[in-house]
Amino acid sequence: MTISRNEFATVAVASMVCAAAITGCGPSETPDPTAGHRIGFHDQTIAWHDCEAGVDDEVGRRLAAAGAQCGEFSAPLDYAAPAGKTITVAVARRPAGDSARRLGTLVVETGGPGPSRDGVALLIDGPEGGHGAPELAERYDVVGFDPRFFGASTPLECGWPTSEYLNVAQAAPVDRAGFDRVVVAARDLASGCEPWRDLLPHASTRTVARDLDLLRTLLGETSLSYLGWSWGTYLGAVYAQMFGEHVDRLVLDSPLDPRAAGPDLTRDTAPADAAALADWARWAAEQDIGLGTTSAAVSGEIHDLVDRVRDAPITLAGITLTADLIPGLLLTVDDSAESYSAFGDQIRALIDASRGVQVEPPPGLAIKLGLYADTAVTPEFGFSATVANQCADRPARAVEDYFTDIELHHAEEPLFGALARHLGPCAMWPVSPSEPPTEIDNQIPALLVGADGDPVAPSAGLRALRTVMPAARSLTLRPAFRHGVYLFDSSACIDDTVTAYLLDGVLPSGDATCDRAEP
Repeated sequence: MTISRNEFATVAVASMVCAAAITGCGPSETPDPTAGHRIGFHDQTIAWHDCEAGVDDEVGRRLAAAGAQCGEFSAPLDYAAPAGKTITVAVARRPAGDSARRLGTLVVETGGPGPSRDGVALLIDGPEGGHGAPELAERYDVVGFDPRFFGASTPLECGWPTSEYLNVAQAAPVDRAGFDRVVVAARDLASGCEPWRDLLPHASTRTVARDLDLLRTLLGETSLSYLGWSWGTYLGAVYAQMFGEHVDRLVLDSPLDPRAAGPDLTRDTAPADAAALADWARWAAEQDIGLGTTSAAVSGEIHDLVDRVRDAPITLAGITLTADLIPGLLLTVDDSAESYSAFGDQIRALIDASRGVQVEPPPGLAIKLGLYADTAVTPEFGFSATVANQCADRPARAVEDYFTDIELHHAEEPLFGALARHLGPCAMWPVSPSEPPTEIDNQIPALLVGADGDPVAPSAGLRALRTVMPAARSLTLRPAFRHGVYLFDSSACIDDTVTAYLLDGVLPSGDATCDRAEP
C-alpha cells in the first residue's frame, strides 16, 4: 500500500470539467458535449495483456499471480483542451471469480498518491502482515490504476536527487538559518520542474478524477464502487463530488481532511504525531526494550536525543543529521507490535549514534535516510509527481507565512510543529493551479473508516469529511495509532462491516466505533 505522510453524468470529455456539483469552472473552459467522442477518447478499446513486463517487474508478477491483466488508455493532458496533448494511464483488472453473481467493478486506490495497479493484488492477497478480501474478488471485477504521472502511466520526473528532496520533505527548521536553508533547497527543487511546466497544472486530483471517469466509460460501467486509502480517500471524495451519479458503493479509509489537501496537507498533524510517539513510549516502557520502564523515562530518552543532536550533529552511515532532521525520523504510522519493535530499533540506533557509538542503521531507518537512493529516484517512487499533485490542488501560502506559522506554534508543538508546518517546493512552483480547489459538499452515501489516533490523517479530517458528506457513516477503530485500517489491522469489527457494505450495499444505521486490544 502506498502511504504518504507527508484526491455528473457526462459522456463527453470536455464537459467533465463543468459537470454539476463541480466548484469553479476555469475561465478558459468552453465545454463541448460532443468533443470527447469526436476526438475518440471514449471510443478506445483497452487491449488487455499479461502484466509481467520482465524479470524485474515485481508489480507485474504479483498482478499476474493474482489473475489480473493489464492495459493502457489515452487521456487528454488538459480536459479543457481535449484536442491537445495526450497521456497514457496504466490499468489492471481481475475479473470477478463468480461471474454469475457479479456486482460490478470495484476500483481500489492504495493512496500516496502513487502507483495503484497493485491494489488488485492487495485486495486478493492482502498487504504484508495483513489479509485480503477474496469474497470481494469473487463478486467484483477488481480494478487498479496508476494515476497520471505515476508508475507505468506517463511519468512526470523532475530528476530530484533523493537527498535534496528528503532534506526538504523531512526538514523541521529550528531557527531562521535552518528555515532559510529549506527555502533555498525548495527553490532548487521547484526549478528542477521548470522544463515540465506544461504538465504541472494537469497533475491535480480533479484531473485524476476525470481520468477515473473516462476509465469507467471504457470499462462499460454506468457506475463504479470504490475503495481508497489515504490520498485515495481524497480522490474518492473528489470523484463523488464531480461524478456522483456514477458512484455505487464508496469506502474511504483513513480520510484526509478535504479542506487540507495540497501544499499544507500536514499543517495540523503535529499533535497527532506527538500522541502517536507517546503511545509508542508507553509500549516501549511496558516491553522494557532498554529505554526505561515508564512512559516518562522513554520520552525523556527521546528528548535527550534531540538535545544532544541540537548541540552537536551526528553522523550515521556517512549522513550528517542535524536537529532539524530528527523529528522526521520520529514519525510512526503503524501501532502493531512488529512495527513498534522495528521503530524501537531505529530509536536505539539514533540514541547510540548521538552518544558517539558507531552503528549500522536498521532497515527502516536506512529507508528514511534515503540510503536506498538507487530505487528511490525512479519515476515509480514519484517524489516530484507527488509534489506536483499537491501544488496543482491548491496554491501555497507566501514564503514568510510559513516561518511565522512555525514561530507562532512552537511552544505548543515543540517537537513536530516545524515539520508539520514547514515550507515545500509549492511555495515557489513554476505554475499556479489551473482550477480552484474542489469543495466537497454532497449527499453521496459512503463508509468512512479511520483510527482515532491516526498520526498521518488525524481523526479531525474524518469528522470534517463526515460533516460535508452527511449521507455517509463513520466507523472508527480505537484505541489505534495507525494509518490504514481495513485489511491492515486485525479488527474483525472493521473488516466485517466494510466487507458487508461492499457486498450488500447497506450502510450501518449510524456512526459506530470498533474497540480493539492495545498492541
